[in-house]
Amino acid sequence: MTTITREAPTSRLPRAATAAVQVRNLVKTYPHPEGGTFNAVNDLSFEVAAGEIFGILGPNGAGKTTTLEIIEGLQAPTGGSTAVFGLDSRTDMAAMKTRIGVQLQASSYFEYLTLEELLGLFGSFYPTSLPAQQLLDKVGLLGKRKALVGQLSGGQAQRFSIVAAMVNDPDVIFLDEPTTGLDPQARRNLWELVRSINENEGKTVVLTTHYMEEAEELSHRVAIIDAGRIQALDTPTGLIGSLAADHSVVFTSELDLAGYPLDGLPGVTNVQTRVNGVRSYTLSTRSPRETVPALFQLAAVRRFEIDDLTVHAPTLEDVFLNVTGRRLRD
Repeated sequence: MTTITREAPTSRLPRAATAAVQVRNLVKTYPHPEGGTFNAVNDLSFEVAAGEIFGILGPNGAGKTTTLEIIEGLQAPTGGSTAVFGLDSRTDMAAMKTRIGVQLQASSYFEYLTLEELLGLFGSFYPTSLPAQQLLDKVGLLGKRKALVGQLSGGQAQRFSIVAAMVNDPDVIFLDEPTTGLDPQARRNLWELVRSINENEGKTVVLTTHYMEEAEELSHRVAIIDAGRIQALDTPTGLIGSLAADHSVVFTSELDLAGYPLDGLPGVTNVQTRVNGVRSYTLSTRSPRETVPALFQLAAVRRFEIDDLTVHAPTLEDVFLNVTGRRLRD
Protein backbone atom coordinates (compact mmCIF):
# COMPACT_ATOMS: atom_id res chain seq x y z
CA MET A 1 0.00 0.00 0.00
CA THR A 2 1.37 3.41 -1.00
CA THR A 3 0.16 6.82 0.07
CA ILE A 4 1.24 9.82 -2.00
CA THR A 5 0.06 13.35 -1.42
CA ARG A 6 0.85 15.95 -4.03
CA GLU A 7 1.01 19.39 -2.45
CA ALA A 8 0.63 22.57 -4.47
CA PRO A 9 3.88 24.58 -4.68
CA THR A 10 4.29 27.62 -2.50
CA SER A 11 5.76 30.00 -5.06
CA ARG A 12 6.24 33.47 -3.63
CA LEU A 13 6.63 36.78 -5.38
CA PRO A 14 10.01 38.49 -5.12
CA ARG A 15 10.11 41.40 -2.71
CA ALA A 16 10.96 43.88 -5.46
CA ALA A 17 8.00 46.08 -6.35
CA THR A 18 9.54 47.56 -9.50
CA ALA A 19 7.64 46.67 -12.68
CA ALA A 20 10.02 45.02 -15.15
CA VAL A 21 7.30 44.65 -17.79
CA GLN A 22 4.15 46.74 -18.19
CA VAL A 23 1.32 45.92 -20.57
CA ARG A 24 -1.49 48.47 -20.79
CA ASN A 25 -4.78 47.92 -22.67
CA LEU A 26 -2.96 46.02 -25.41
CA VAL A 27 -4.86 45.31 -28.63
CA LYS A 28 -3.65 43.55 -31.78
CA THR A 29 -6.05 43.26 -34.71
CA TYR A 30 -5.56 41.06 -37.77
CA PRO A 31 -7.62 40.55 -40.94
CA HIS A 32 -10.00 37.61 -40.57
CA PRO A 33 -9.63 34.90 -43.26
CA GLU A 34 -13.38 35.03 -43.86
CA GLY A 35 -13.54 38.81 -44.01
CA GLY A 36 -13.46 41.59 -41.46
CA THR A 37 -11.01 41.58 -38.56
CA PHE A 38 -10.45 39.83 -35.26
CA ASN A 39 -8.55 40.78 -32.11
CA ALA A 40 -5.74 38.32 -31.35
CA VAL A 41 -5.03 40.43 -28.25
CA ASN A 42 -8.04 42.15 -26.75
CA ASP A 43 -7.49 44.92 -24.16
CA LEU A 44 -4.79 43.01 -22.26
CA SER A 45 -3.18 44.53 -19.15
CA PHE A 46 -0.69 43.12 -16.62
CA GLU A 47 2.63 43.83 -14.93
CA VAL A 48 5.64 41.62 -14.25
CA ALA A 49 7.65 42.42 -11.14
CA ALA A 50 11.43 42.71 -11.28
CA GLY A 51 12.99 39.39 -10.28
CA GLU A 52 9.83 37.41 -11.03
CA ILE A 53 9.29 34.30 -13.14
CA PHE A 54 6.00 35.08 -14.86
CA GLY A 55 4.26 32.25 -16.70
CA ILE A 56 1.70 32.66 -19.47
CA LEU A 57 -0.66 29.77 -20.22
CA GLY A 58 -3.30 29.59 -22.91
CA PRO A 59 -4.67 27.40 -25.70
CA ASN A 60 -3.28 27.75 -29.20
CA GLY A 61 -4.39 31.05 -30.71
CA ALA A 62 -4.94 32.66 -27.30
CA GLY A 63 -2.57 35.56 -28.09
CA LYS A 64 0.45 34.49 -26.00
CA THR A 65 3.15 34.74 -28.66
CA THR A 66 1.64 37.87 -30.20
CA THR A 67 1.77 39.57 -26.80
CA LEU A 68 5.43 38.65 -26.30
CA GLU A 69 6.38 39.82 -29.79
CA ILE A 70 4.78 43.22 -29.18
CA ILE A 71 6.60 43.61 -25.84
CA GLU A 72 9.86 42.63 -27.58
CA GLY A 73 9.33 45.21 -30.34
CA LEU A 74 8.91 42.56 -33.05
CA GLN A 75 5.34 43.64 -33.81
CA ALA A 76 3.48 46.93 -33.53
CA PRO A 77 0.29 46.98 -31.46
CA THR A 78 -3.01 48.13 -32.87
CA GLY A 79 -3.73 49.84 -29.56
CA GLY A 80 -2.36 50.15 -26.03
CA SER A 81 1.27 50.09 -24.99
CA THR A 82 4.03 47.89 -23.57
CA ALA A 83 7.22 48.84 -21.76
CA VAL A 84 10.30 47.24 -20.18
CA PHE A 85 11.58 49.07 -17.09
CA GLY A 86 9.70 52.14 -18.31
CA LEU A 87 11.15 52.00 -21.86
CA ASP A 88 8.33 51.97 -24.41
CA SER A 89 8.58 49.05 -26.84
CA ARG A 90 8.02 51.37 -29.81
CA THR A 91 9.31 54.85 -29.00
CA ASP A 92 12.29 53.64 -26.93
CA MET A 93 12.92 50.47 -28.91
CA ALA A 94 16.71 50.75 -29.26
CA ALA A 95 17.27 51.31 -25.54
CA MET A 96 14.62 48.75 -24.59
CA LYS A 97 16.27 46.00 -26.65
CA THR A 98 19.51 46.35 -24.71
CA ARG A 99 17.57 45.34 -21.57
CA ILE A 100 15.95 42.18 -22.94
CA GLY A 101 16.94 38.74 -24.23
CA VAL A 102 14.62 36.74 -26.47
CA GLN A 103 14.43 33.01 -27.07
CA LEU A 104 11.88 32.32 -29.80
CA GLN A 105 9.81 29.17 -30.36
CA ALA A 106 12.05 28.29 -33.32
CA SER A 107 15.57 29.61 -33.85
CA SER A 108 17.73 29.49 -36.97
CA TYR A 109 21.51 29.88 -36.91
CA PHE A 110 24.26 30.14 -39.48
CA GLU A 111 25.02 26.50 -40.23
CA TYR A 112 28.80 26.73 -40.45
CA LEU A 113 29.54 28.93 -37.45
CA THR A 114 30.56 27.27 -34.19
CA LEU A 115 28.77 27.98 -30.92
CA GLU A 116 31.63 30.24 -29.90
CA GLU A 117 31.52 32.15 -33.19
CA LEU A 118 27.73 32.55 -33.05
CA LEU A 119 27.85 34.06 -29.57
CA GLY A 120 30.64 36.39 -30.67
CA LEU A 121 28.52 37.47 -33.65
CA PHE A 122 25.40 38.06 -31.53
CA GLY A 123 27.44 39.95 -28.95
CA SER A 124 28.71 42.32 -31.64
CA PHE A 125 25.16 43.61 -32.08
CA TYR A 126 25.16 45.19 -28.60
CA PRO A 127 27.20 47.95 -26.93
CA THR A 128 28.37 45.42 -24.32
CA SER A 129 28.28 41.63 -24.24
CA LEU A 130 29.38 38.66 -22.15
CA PRO A 131 32.29 36.44 -23.23
CA ALA A 132 31.22 33.40 -25.25
CA GLN A 133 33.19 30.98 -23.07
CA GLN A 134 31.56 32.33 -19.91
CA LEU A 135 28.09 31.81 -21.40
CA LEU A 136 28.84 28.30 -22.65
CA ASP A 137 30.33 27.31 -19.33
CA LYS A 138 27.12 28.46 -17.60
CA VAL A 139 25.12 25.74 -19.43
CA GLY A 140 27.73 23.00 -19.57
CA LEU A 141 28.56 23.52 -23.24
CA LEU A 142 32.11 24.85 -22.96
CA GLY A 143 33.42 21.55 -24.29
CA LYS A 144 31.18 22.03 -27.34
CA ARG A 145 32.40 25.53 -28.15
CA LYS A 146 33.83 24.40 -31.51
CA ALA A 147 30.71 22.39 -32.40
CA LEU A 148 27.96 23.44 -34.80
CA VAL A 149 24.38 23.84 -33.59
CA GLY A 150 23.36 20.96 -35.85
CA GLN A 151 25.67 18.64 -33.88
CA LEU A 152 23.89 19.29 -30.57
CA SER A 153 21.18 17.19 -28.95
CA GLY A 154 17.74 18.73 -28.47
CA GLY A 155 18.42 19.64 -24.86
CA GLN A 156 21.84 21.09 -25.68
CA ALA A 157 20.38 23.16 -28.53
CA GLN A 158 17.73 24.61 -26.21
CA ARG A 159 20.33 25.46 -23.57
CA PHE A 160 22.37 27.18 -26.24
CA SER A 161 19.35 29.16 -27.46
CA ILE A 162 18.84 30.47 -23.91
CA VAL A 163 22.44 31.64 -23.46
CA ALA A 164 22.31 33.12 -26.95
CA ALA A 165 19.44 35.25 -25.60
CA MET A 166 21.66 36.26 -22.66
CA VAL A 167 24.67 37.45 -24.65
CA ASN A 168 23.92 41.10 -23.83
CA ASP A 169 23.46 40.34 -20.10
CA PRO A 170 19.77 41.36 -20.22
CA ASP A 171 17.57 42.24 -17.26
CA VAL A 172 14.48 40.49 -18.68
CA ILE A 173 14.52 37.20 -20.59
CA PHE A 174 11.58 36.08 -22.72
CA LEU A 175 11.24 32.32 -23.27
CA ASP A 176 8.56 31.19 -25.72
CA GLU A 177 7.76 27.52 -25.05
CA PRO A 178 11.40 26.73 -24.18
CA THR A 179 10.99 22.98 -23.53
CA THR A 180 8.70 21.92 -26.37
CA GLY A 181 9.91 18.66 -27.90
CA LEU A 182 12.36 17.82 -25.12
CA ASP A 183 12.41 14.52 -23.24
CA PRO A 184 11.50 14.67 -19.52
CA GLN A 185 15.11 14.72 -18.30
CA ALA A 186 16.17 17.47 -20.70
CA ARG A 187 13.07 19.45 -19.71
CA ARG A 188 13.94 19.25 -16.01
CA ASN A 189 17.56 20.22 -16.74
CA LEU A 190 16.25 23.32 -18.48
CA TRP A 191 13.99 24.09 -15.51
CA GLU A 192 17.08 24.12 -13.27
CA LEU A 193 18.78 26.51 -15.69
CA VAL A 194 15.79 28.88 -15.62
CA ARG A 195 15.68 28.75 -11.81
CA SER A 196 19.42 29.49 -11.63
CA ILE A 197 19.12 32.44 -13.99
CA ASN A 198 16.33 33.84 -11.85
CA GLU A 199 17.55 33.05 -8.33
CA ASN A 200 21.31 33.37 -8.70
CA GLU A 201 21.52 36.12 -11.31
CA GLY A 202 18.37 38.06 -10.49
CA LYS A 203 16.98 37.91 -14.02
CA THR A 204 13.29 38.50 -14.62
CA VAL A 205 11.88 35.66 -16.74
CA VAL A 206 8.68 35.74 -18.81
CA LEU A 207 7.77 32.38 -20.30
CA THR A 208 4.97 30.83 -22.27
CA THR A 209 4.53 27.09 -22.00
CA HIS A 210 2.30 24.20 -23.04
CA TYR A 211 3.15 22.25 -19.90
CA MET A 212 1.04 22.74 -16.78
CA GLU A 213 3.70 21.18 -14.55
CA GLU A 214 6.30 23.56 -15.97
CA ALA A 215 4.20 26.63 -15.17
CA GLU A 216 3.43 25.26 -11.71
CA GLU A 217 7.07 24.40 -10.94
CA LEU A 218 8.73 27.56 -12.22
CA SER A 219 6.35 30.51 -12.03
CA HIS A 220 5.91 32.92 -9.16
CA ARG A 221 2.68 33.97 -10.88
CA VAL A 222 0.71 32.59 -13.81
CA ALA A 223 -1.61 34.40 -16.23
CA ILE A 224 -4.17 32.25 -18.06
CA ILE A 225 -4.98 33.91 -21.38
CA ASP A 226 -7.85 32.97 -23.68
CA ALA A 227 -9.34 34.86 -26.61
CA GLY A 228 -6.74 37.58 -26.15
CA ARG A 229 -7.78 38.38 -22.57
CA ILE A 230 -6.48 37.44 -19.14
CA GLN A 231 -8.99 35.07 -17.60
CA ALA A 232 -7.10 34.49 -14.33
CA LEU A 233 -3.85 35.73 -12.76
CA ASP A 234 -2.33 34.70 -9.44
CA THR A 235 0.34 32.51 -7.91
CA PRO A 236 -0.11 28.81 -8.81
CA THR A 237 -1.15 28.15 -5.22
CA GLY A 238 -3.62 31.02 -5.31
CA LEU A 239 -5.15 29.88 -8.59
CA ILE A 240 -5.55 26.33 -7.31
CA GLY A 241 -6.99 27.55 -4.02
CA SER A 242 -9.52 29.76 -5.81
CA LEU A 243 -10.96 26.73 -7.58
CA ALA A 244 -12.30 25.25 -4.32
CA ALA A 245 -12.14 21.83 -5.98
CA ASP A 246 -12.24 18.52 -4.17
CA HIS A 247 -9.23 16.30 -3.59
CA SER A 248 -9.35 12.78 -5.00
CA VAL A 249 -8.63 9.67 -2.93
CA VAL A 250 -7.96 6.81 -5.34
CA PHE A 251 -7.44 3.17 -4.35
CA THR A 252 -7.97 -0.37 -5.58
CA SER A 253 -9.45 -3.38 -3.84
CA GLU A 254 -10.00 -6.99 -4.83
CA LEU A 255 -13.38 -6.91 -3.10
CA ASP A 256 -16.48 -5.49 -4.73
CA LEU A 257 -17.36 -2.57 -2.46
CA ALA A 258 -20.78 -1.89 -3.99
CA GLY A 259 -23.15 -1.29 -1.11
CA TYR A 260 -20.38 -0.28 1.29
CA PRO A 261 -20.95 3.17 2.80
CA LEU A 262 -18.07 4.90 1.00
CA ASP A 263 -20.27 7.90 0.26
CA GLY A 264 -20.91 8.28 3.97
CA LEU A 265 -17.26 8.78 4.89
CA PRO A 266 -16.39 12.24 6.29
CA GLY A 267 -15.89 14.85 3.56
CA VAL A 268 -16.84 12.57 0.64
CA THR A 269 -18.96 14.29 -2.02
CA ASN A 270 -18.84 11.67 -4.77
CA VAL A 271 -17.79 8.05 -5.35
CA GLN A 272 -16.75 6.64 -8.71
CA THR A 273 -16.02 2.98 -9.45
CA ARG A 274 -14.09 1.65 -12.43
CA VAL A 275 -13.52 -2.00 -13.25
CA ASN A 276 -10.70 -2.65 -15.70
CA GLY A 277 -9.02 -5.86 -14.60
CA VAL A 278 -9.01 -4.48 -11.05
CA ARG A 279 -11.61 -2.49 -9.15
CA SER A 280 -10.58 1.14 -8.77
CA TYR A 281 -12.42 3.59 -6.54
CA THR A 282 -12.19 7.39 -6.58
CA LEU A 283 -13.56 9.33 -3.64
CA SER A 284 -13.99 13.07 -4.17
CA THR A 285 -13.50 14.72 -0.82
CA ARG A 286 -13.32 18.17 0.71
CA SER A 287 -11.30 16.84 3.64
CA PRO A 288 -8.80 14.10 2.77
CA ARG A 289 -7.35 14.24 6.30
CA GLU A 290 -10.70 13.03 7.61
CA THR A 291 -11.59 10.76 4.71
CA VAL A 292 -8.44 8.62 4.61
CA PRO A 293 -8.41 7.58 8.32
CA ALA A 294 -12.15 6.87 8.15
CA LEU A 295 -11.62 4.73 5.06
CA PHE A 296 -8.99 2.61 6.81
CA GLN A 297 -11.25 2.30 9.82
CA LEU A 298 -14.07 1.08 7.57
CA ALA A 299 -11.68 -1.41 5.92
CA ALA A 300 -10.65 -2.78 9.34
CA VAL A 301 -14.26 -3.19 10.47
CA ARG A 302 -15.54 -4.66 7.20
CA ARG A 303 -12.32 -6.62 6.57
CA PHE A 304 -11.29 -5.59 3.09
CA GLU A 305 -7.85 -4.67 1.78
CA ILE A 306 -6.94 -1.24 0.39
CA ASP A 307 -4.20 -1.22 -2.26
CA ASP A 308 -2.33 1.49 -4.16
CA LEU A 309 -3.96 4.40 -2.37
CA THR A 310 -3.07 7.89 -3.62
CA VAL A 311 -4.35 11.34 -2.72
CA HIS A 312 -4.42 13.96 -5.48
CA ALA A 313 -4.76 17.67 -4.82
CA PRO A 314 -6.37 19.91 -7.45
CA THR A 315 -3.82 21.06 -10.04
CA LEU A 316 -3.23 24.01 -12.32
CA GLU A 317 -4.73 21.94 -15.12
CA ASP A 318 -8.01 21.77 -13.19
CA VAL A 319 -7.93 25.57 -12.95
CA PHE A 320 -7.15 25.88 -16.66
CA LEU A 321 -10.03 23.61 -17.66
CA ASN A 322 -12.38 25.47 -15.36
CA VAL A 323 -11.35 28.87 -16.75
CA THR A 324 -11.13 28.05 -20.46
CA GLY A 325 -13.35 24.98 -20.76
CA ARG A 326 -10.76 23.16 -22.87
CA ARG A 327 -7.39 21.51 -22.71
CA LEU A 328 -4.21 23.45 -23.37
CA ARG A 329 -3.55 22.00 -26.82
CA ASP A 330 -7.11 22.33 -28.17
